Amino acid sequence: MEWTGARYADRPTVEVRTWIDAPPATVWALVSDIELMPDMSAELRSVSWLDGATGPAVGARFVGRSEHEAFGRWETTSQVTECEPESVLAWAVQDPCAPSAIWRFRLRAEDGGTELSQWMQLGPGRSGLSTAIDRMPDKEQKIVFVRLREFERSITATLAEIKKRAEA
Repeated sequence: MEWTGARYADRPTVEVRTWIDAPPATVWALVSDIELMPDMSAELRSVSWLDGATGPAVGARFVGRSEHEAFGRWETTSQVTECEPESVLAWAVQDPCAPSAIWRFRLRAEDGGTELSQWMQLGPGRSGLSTAIDRMPDKEQKIVFVRLREFERSITATLAEIKKRAEA
């Protein structure tokens, strides 16, 4: 990831792609099973559906519990905003009208397999990162950059694990 000088209000993003030697249906079964995600994440500790939901659908909500050495432990509620089986799964963290983050998986059949991307956007709503920026406003661009690099590493590891499982 290259330095962009982005501020939180810029709604900075990160995206990582990989090609998987498996059909979209196989990959979809993994990315749409959010309860598998803690096994593939360095921060995410647990995920569970809310309101009787048992799988992704637009409007379905889930709670995620995370932990990070610099931020401690926290819990967020997310809402699925896009869900097209074997194509896209996206969710807004916290308030869907002003999310603290947006996350999205995209799948596309390609060369007999699947191109899988995971994308995320910070903001526009406040998050734990906002607290750090409030304490050190002169370091905002560095704080944002460091967090985006962490997300890039985490997404890369998640996609590698999805690839490994899908191709097994």
